[in-house]
Amino acid sequence: MNWFTGRSAGQQDASAKKEKSEHSGPAVRMTAWVHGMVQGVGFRWWTRSRALELGLVGSAKNLLDGRVEVVVEGPQAACDDLLRQLKAAGTPGRVDHVEVSFSDARGELRGFIER
Repeated sequence: MNWFTGRSAGQQDASAKKEKSEHSGPAVRMTAWVHGMVQGVGFRWWTRSRALELGLVGSAKNLLDGRVEVVVEGPQAACDDLLRQLKAAGTPGRVDHVEVSFSDARGELRGFIER
């Protein structure tokens, strides 16, 4: 049982496979700037977990002004799902506002890095 999600490994694997099949399509690049109390509260780790569950690659890094910048690439539907999760209640810390920009995927990202 995963302490963070409350799901067993089998449930997580089945859920991840379902999410990946639902999130197919051409890749896009999403850059999101998350405002609020999002540094020092596990927000980047949480974002990494959500992104990987959705089959996305990218990074989350703290900015000097207190925001977290999230850059991911993958199918549009998966990016939209991550964006919804970033804005929803239940994130670590407190999200006040999310600015987002979409562009063409560059294909240079691998895995997910927390900076």
